[in-house]
Amino acid sequence: MSPDPTPAVSPPEGTASSEAPAQPAGLTRREHEMLAFERQWWRHAGAKETAIREQFGVPPTRYYQVLNALVDRPAALAADPLLVRRLRRLRTARRQRRSPHILGKGSSAL
Repeated sequence: MSPDPTPAVSPPEGTASSEAPAQPAGLTRREHEMLAFERQWWRHAGAKETAIREQFGVPPTRYYQVLNALVDRPAALAADPLLVRRLRRLRTARRQRRSPHILGKGSSAL
């Protein structure tokens, strides 16, 4: 039997591979699971909060705290650029919708 032809290192960026992409250094298994969950959470029956508790064993608030920190990391961007950029855009949009209310804009405070 011949040795495994799979290289020990991941192929250079931009090369096509029929295998699953290599996991970038710097992300834990749990962080990869969180990214995978965000990619496909809608497939789970029931509310997202329930699925978060069942899969990760943490309250949704804590999950979102960890997720927000995760999407700011370069390793997460390298692992799934489309998803991380989408999550960043959604976060920015939520902040922009909330900020006028927090800052009191739109109401006459004088």
